[in-house]
Amino acid sequence: MNIIRHHDLETMMDAEPARLVVMLYDEAISALRTASMAATAGDIETRCNGVTAASEIVGYLYLTLDPELGGEIAANLGSLYAHILSQLPRVNMHNDAETAEHVIAILEPLRDSWNELANSISVGGFERSGQTDRSNAA
Repeated sequence: MNIIRHHDLETMMDAEPARLVVMLYDEAISALRTASMAATAGDIETRCNGVTAASEIVGYLYLTLDPELGGEIAANLGSLYAHILSQLPRVNMHNDAETAEHVIAILEPLRDSWNELANSISVGGFERSGQTDRSNAA
């Protein structure tokens, strides 16, 4: 099963860290929308695949948190990710589209916040090294 469906993997590998997080949120939200629709339709395999994809992505986000650099924000995100990971099995065990929608409602504002951050970094013209990108400075 391929958990990344809406973004080209090469594009993701080349993305700035904040943009990569946005892409991962996009993928998790899309997988959960698919799982929710599949739960409503009674499509067990598609529901399970969607929940598995979302779990893998949120698990990755959780495991890559850096508490030393992220401080309180990383701790809060860790709590949210742990909550999400504890809820996702309900979607499969109880064919529960409502829980999938609940998790989407948690992820969407996080995605929007990361998108704002990624856009502000992009507008500021910073590369990974923190130096100004001269092609964007004009």
